[in-house]
Amino acid sequence: MNLKTTILLFTIVGFLLGACQEKKAEKLQVQNPLPVEFGDPYILKASDGMYYMIGTGGVNDGFKMYSSTDLTEWKDEGRIYQGNTDDSWGIANFWAPELYELDGKFYLLFSADWRINPTNELENFRIGVAVSDTPTGPYTDLYDRPIFDPGYPVIDGNLWFEDGKVYLYYSRCCYKNPVESEVADWAREQGMFDEIEESWVYGVEMKPDFSGIVGEPELLLRPPLSMDDQQAEWESRSVTSGEVNRRWTEGSYIFKEKDTYYMMYSANFFGGKNYAVGYATSNSPMGPFQKADNNPVLEKNVEQGGIVTGTGHNMITLAPDGKTKLCVYHGRTSETGENRVVFIDPMEVTEDGRLIVHGPTTGKK
Repeated sequence: MNLKTTILLFTIVGFLLGACQEKKAEKLQVQNPLPVEFGDPYILKASDGMYYMIGTGGVNDGFKMYSSTDLTEWKDEGRIYQGNTDDSWGIANFWAPELYELDGKFYLLFSADWRINPTNELENFRIGVAVSDTPTGPYTDLYDRPIFDPGYPVIDGNLWFEDGKVYLYYSRCCYKNPVESEVADWAREQGMFDEIEESWVYGVEMKPDFSGIVGEPELLLRPPLSMDDQQAEWESRSVTSGEVNRRWTEGSYIFKEKDTYYMMYSANFFGGKNYAVGYATSNSPMGPFQKADNNPVLEKNVEQGGIVTGTGHNMITLAPDGKTKLCVYHGRTSETGENRVVFIDPMEVTEDGRLIVHGPTTGKK
């Protein structure tokens, strides 16, 4: 072996060792579940390089936040938004917050019970927005009202920005929305439930200043009508198990991979073990969306010997390497009890366009 060949070999070996060390250094050392009792978790990776996590719970009548530099160690930032005040439009049930950074400001999108309720509805949820100059707040309502009033309760707002337009996605609640389907017929025949209420995901263009919507909302996702639909089994488990007379399509989260729009969504009762995540795809942000044949992509693992149930209401962030997609969601374990806790697991979109979540996992990875 001559000197030139020896130098080349040492160079190659050094490069490979360096690459391995770099890969090892970038490996995410998340301990699932995180020591954070949030439902509906959402993480913003901000322009300052920090991660900011918000979710349902932690404080009454509002929201709190955790911050991190690496997704492994989290600092409690305390309350960032106070609702149920004399001036707030929202008075109870502050749910499903999301955080967006736009033009140097931070916007908090969330659901809450609307103060205006002349017919005394049991569920009177609407979606509003608050704003702050800093990610950790405090956040104040941008308007003294929700973004819009569709005439029925709505939750789980999610935004998509493209070509100067803003799209709002949300879930119409099951409340007072009974739907005839083969599943509903089956439930009556079994003597389980007289009717089955459903929640559906809608999309609508929104004014850039969050002051209202443009046009009318369009129905994008709903539970299947026939029992031989391949999505019917997993999306109907809350009903077929006798848990509750509702089928949910909620917690939508949209992202784009190449030329395809992916909408992830959750089905079944958020408070039960069957909560799970699927996805649908489209070539347009307003659909039509086609549900995937490998749904659900995230569900309980107790049948496989695991300890996790109730996995759902997810979103996606990027690892510190800026490349690896991470699925952020809530779930429960036999060790943590009934309170929802946060999980972070790797996910990918394969070359043939299939979305895969590598979870749920517990322990470090």
